[in-house]
Amino acid sequence: MRTRIHGARLFDGEHLRRTTDVIVEDGIVAAVGPGAGGRADAEVDGRGGTLLPGLIDAHTHVFDGSLAEALRYGVTTEIDMFCLPRPLARHRRLAADRDDVADLRSAGTLATAPGGHPTQLIAALTGTVLDPGDVTDLDTVTDPAQAPAFVAARIAEGADFLKIVIDDGSVHGAELPALTPEAAAALTAAAHDAGLRVVAHAITAAEAAVALDAGVDGLAHVWADVAPEDPASRRLARRVREQGVFVVTTLAYFEAIDTRQPGAAAGCAHPGHYANAVGALRALHQAGVPLLAGTDATPFAPAHGAGLHRELALLTGAGGLRAEEALAAATSAVADRFGLTDRGRVAPGLRADLLLVDGDPARDVSALGNVTAVWRRGIRQPR
Repeated sequence: MRTRIHGARLFDGEHLRRTTDVIVEDGIVAAVGPGAGGRADAEVDGRGGTLLPGLIDAHTHVFDGSLAEALRYGVTTEIDMFCLPRPLARHRRLAADRDDVADLRSAGTLATAPGGHPTQLIAALTGTVLDPGDVTDLDTVTDPAQAPAFVAARIAEGADFLKIVIDDGSVHGAELPALTPEAAAALTAAAHDAGLRVVAHAITAAEAAVALDAGVDGLAHVWADVAPEDPASRRLARRVREQGVFVVTTLAYFEAIDTRQPGAAAGCAHPGHYANAVGALRALHQAGVPLLAGTDATPFAPAHGAGLHRELALLTGAGGLRAEEALAAATSAVADRFGLTDRGRVAPGLRADLLLVDGDPARDVSALGNVTAVWRRGIRQPR
């Protein structure tokens, strides 16, 4: 099937381009340009709309049904930051065999200390959204000397990158064991030796500094314990930029757990963290740090798919990013930082993971809610 999408504005993953045509054939973008590609078996009228690369959520946690939910909102790839081995194998098979769910890349089993985050969440969710049969004892790290074996085990599981957890529980109102700085550095070095990127879960400024000392490639969150006006945020943001580290934004997560925010989940005890997270995001943006749009989506809140739309609204509202910057943070920027060379842009030879919306999200990202069509590997999904 050779499909022409004609008359739509094009956001190519970096910039908004003028109205053009895009040809999709055999799962890839075959041609881009006015009148491109000659004949077509099917025509899609894109007039009045905007064609974009499929969105990529840079921080999710995959559960049964979430990849299908994500795709409905034009999220064609999810970056999964932790999934237990048995369910991850199930999700990988689903994404490989079917086109009616989002694709995924995953860290698989993350590196944490015995009893460290997120073991308390696994215990709480077992028997509800986690099947007891899928829950296994986590492979944890207590000694830097364990790092090479831990990384080798993750490679054997098929991990696409390594995630390490530097979290003492203070943001959660708890006391949790955490990886030592020495263990974090050893894990990072072992992963780099094996050719894996390293992303650190760190939610306080002090934890982020430990991650930077360890030499990680990215931070899975902005920090949320420093007041927006505190110069410490700006100093830390400059250090992040100097080290070439990317940061996944997750404002939607902090909004969801902050009791001061409308619609926050019942029982949360994290007042003020959203405002601090916004302050950190602004400091990072002003420093020129590469920002990737991610939500920390779960079976609860933020939601898969819809949560990324909310994240982009927060980035362009409270966060101060221009709409084009936010769209790039959810497409080409994620692809670049996670080595997804076949997606994240609309260009000949790349995967036809595409999103067509009514309106112009490069002016107002709320237009992303007006989904007209979604393609994954060139297959148009029923609406």
